[in-house]
Amino acid sequence: MKRNLLIICTIFLLPLVAFGQQTEQLYLSGKGLGNTVTWDFYCSDGINSGKWGKIEVPSQWEIQGYGEYTYGRWYKKNEEVSKETGTYRHSFKMPKSWSNKQVSIVFEGAMTDTEVFINGHKAGKTHQGGFYRFSYDITDKLIVGKKNKLEVIVHKHSENRSINRAERMADWWLFGGIYRPVYLEAKPLEAISHVAVDAKADGTLNAEVELSKELTDAKLVASITPLTGSGSFKEVSLPLKDNQLKQTIHTQWDGVKNWNPEDPNLYVLDLKLVDKENKTLHTWNSRIGFRTVEFRVKDGFYVNDTRIVMKGINRHSFHPDGGRTTNREISKQDVLLMKEMNINAVRFHYPPDSHFLEMCDSIGLFVIDELGGWQNGYDSKVGPGIQKEMVTRDVNHPSIVIWSNGNEGGWNYELDAHFADYDPQNRHVIHPWADFNDVDAHHYPAYLTGVARFTNGYKVFMPTEFMHGMYDQGHGAGLEDFWLNWTSHPLFAGAFMWAFCDNAVVRSDRDGKLDSDDFRAPDGIVGPYREKEGSVFTVREVWAPIQFKQLFITPSFKGDFTVSNTYLYTNLKDCKAEYRLYKIDSPLKGANQTTISEGTVKFPALNPGETGKAKIDIPDNFFTADVLEIEAFDKHGKSICTWTWPVKYAHEYFANQASSKKPSNAVNITEQTGKTTLSANGVRVTFNNENGQLEEVKNDAGIIPFNNGPVAVGMKIQFKECYTRQEDNSAMFVAKYLGAIDSIVWSMDSEGLLNMNAVMLNRTRGGEGFDDAFTDDEIRNFGLSFSYPEEKAKGMQWFGRGPYRVWKNRIKGTNYNLWQKDYNNTITGESDYGLTYPEFKGYHANLYWATIQSDDAPFTVYAETDGVFMRVFTPEEPKGRQRRTMPHFPEGDISFLYDIPAIQSFKPIAHQGPHSQPGNIRIKVGDEGIRMILDFDFRN
Repeated sequence: MKRNLLIICTIFLLPLVAFGQQTEQLYLSGKGLGNTVTWDFYCSDGINSGKWGKIEVPSQWEIQGYGEYTYGRWYKKNEEVSKETGTYRHSFKMPKSWSNKQVSIVFEGAMTDTEVFINGHKAGKTHQGGFYRFSYDITDKLIVGKKNKLEVIVHKHSENRSINRAERMADWWLFGGIYRPVYLEAKPLEAISHVAVDAKADGTLNAEVELSKELTDAKLVASITPLTGSGSFKEVSLPLKDNQLKQTIHTQWDGVKNWNPEDPNLYVLDLKLVDKENKTLHTWNSRIGFRTVEFRVKDGFYVNDTRIVMKGINRHSFHPDGGRTTNREISKQDVLLMKEMNINAVRFHYPPDSHFLEMCDSIGLFVIDELGGWQNGYDSKVGPGIQKEMVTRDVNHPSIVIWSNGNEGGWNYELDAHFADYDPQNRHVIHPWADFNDVDAHHYPAYLTGVARFTNGYKVFMPTEFMHGMYDQGHGAGLEDFWLNWTSHPLFAGAFMWAFCDNAVVRSDRDGKLDSDDFRAPDGIVGPYREKEGSVFTVREVWAPIQFKQLFITPSFKGDFTVSNTYLYTNLKDCKAEYRLYKIDSPLKGANQTTISEGTVKFPALNPGETGKAKIDIPDNFFTADVLEIEAFDKHGKSICTWTWPVKYAHEYFANQASSKKPSNAVNITEQTGKTTLSANGVRVTFNNENGQLEEVKNDAGIIPFNNGPVAVGMKIQFKECYTRQEDNSAMFVAKYLGAIDSIVWSMDSEGLLNMNAVMLNRTRGGEGFDDAFTDDEIRNFGLSFSYPEEKAKGMQWFGRGPYRVWKNRIKGTNYNLWQKDYNNTITGESDYGLTYPEFKGYHANLYWATIQSDDAPFTVYAETDGVFMRVFTPEEPKGRQRRTMPHFPEGDISFLYDIPAIQSFKPIAHQGPHSQPGNIRIKVGDEGIRMILDFDFRN
């Protein structure tokens, strides 16, 4: 039934304009993933080979259960590349109304060498190159009113060595098959064959027009219509030169709205080809945008006379269920996700689906459109034809601002000058990773890149790859430092993160298991099914077009914020923002969040690049709140970012939460051989007198296995002695140390709450080997650690930054609030084992309190000092890793820390910026030192 419905859909004639002399299309395949047509298929080798079967078109045949899966770094693993051939057969009827028209068969993409036969006759030369639209004029091979037989032979491995080196010795999945749509296209015999448009910001339109036949006394009638909204523009009549297949036209419209990614205004350009008798021969149309793109040497890229900075990402055309077969909905989802992250530019390693470029046009992204070639380029035999196919297909997309000739050595220099042959806009051509054509596109630069480049250089700087996101590395981690550094330089034009999504594909030969070829393909900021990793939110904040200057809210706060406008085109007065005040109660008062006030934020009229003051009118109950949240929206009503600030700091917050406590129970100290126990209200906490560590915790329900601590992290200590002290409503166990810790005072109150007060300072005479307990040496973790069995944890509820875990160089993007997440063992990016985000395990920032949820051993910890990171267990390293992906975690299971490590991004930490570097501490005699105060609630 499904197949029949799809076939019915494909016999629709799809006019591009109105009825009459328009171009018509008849789809022989479906239109993409989830919309396919079944053809007959034969595979030469691999799974299900040597016999005829069925296949969905478009698709990749591996995912359909044929052939062999191959990743493009096969030569690094001493493997052989798969070379199967697929033969497709399909029958179709051509509409009788097409009998006097020129008919072509169009393939949007097939991998890799493709032979096409119509009714046994070869349609034309074998097409080579897997990422490009190609077509054949098959008018003389069709039979009107009868079934026509289509046979397509697709060779996964090309006969052309340069194509294999450019496309199939690459860092991506290699697939075979007809993976993009196939359709027939019918035009009048006298028609517009191709149009290349240059629509400038002032309303000027220049276009290069190709005709199918030479004409005399003919003209083009041009008109534009806004794609959305209203507006009326005059129709323009443009005479053509006689007997010329190639024409150039020029006109201008007043009052057009420019295209840019913040205001992606589009128009439909209609061109009617009219003969000397005023008869319309053919009508052509396309969406266009009016904007002027320029490259200025030792200056930058300009769009509409505005120097742009591209906040970019690299993307493969990819989906786990389809390989390179996607659909319009996936393209829309991806562009919206990029916009959500405040990304304004995207780059590829080959031309993407046309519908992805259409989404970039209409939703608003700058595009670098790239000719294929990963570290090896196309030769001069096939390269010119492939180049022409790419540029002629994509030339009219206003989102495209740069052409790229291959990647990382995959350049054919002979092709550089020929982009302009098909592009009247003469957009700039780059060689990614190279210093070429006055653009330094250096890949993965270190933070201090600068010897004769960038810092001390005079070429436009635009890394086309940086912040490599393998597993949990890169993307948001370290981005803030790089971005602040680079945007301070007048020759910076933008940078592009690698990459958008993990390329884990469904293995039809492994029961649907997802495979990212170990470490080679999990590079995404989102998962294969677009699951959001923590860096999504870091990038969203760092690249937000509204930036808040760092602020602590204190009793002197009057509601003012210093804000900067980092948009390219938008005045801040056109944006809106709302604030919300939250009261967040701890488990001592029921553990819930309440909105106690909300209102609007007043933004000043700031042009891009300007800084000024935003303001809220502080309500009377402002200082009774715990968290202030601001959410900003762009001129189209889309959320830009959410920021939060604590209104109360840790000590004040805890005092407010605990103020209702009433002493009512006896507090006891019990001394046994080598042990001391503090007890009250059903809670018993036992310490080891030989090392000062917490040894056992019990309540009325049983043992809570939180113990074996504190263990010093990032510092040297030696236990010296211990003693106890009894007061009216509390009992204390005091541990004294040599070295970095002076003392830890454990105090239990009458309600059974256990307070830990640790005093860390440098002593003038700390004892042998401890005189330099605090030094300027590198510190990656610093604090105290305890044991707690991971299998006991079912989840965590906490007040602090969340909901994602953090690294030292990836804290932005988390917000203060009340959060909840269930236990998971997600290995970031290793989709074979399941992806549940946010990850449960890792570091969590700015702890106020946290409850470790358990069926039989829950407990809650409160922080009375600010800036405490809570480490919860140790994330597992990816099983398919090439090398260690995460820094070493402290010993133990649950830690409370004042410093944590950064995570690297492709290159080592030493190549990152200041926020990625290890900390250092220097405490002098007379300093107050460092104090950590925690409260533990072990009550049943």
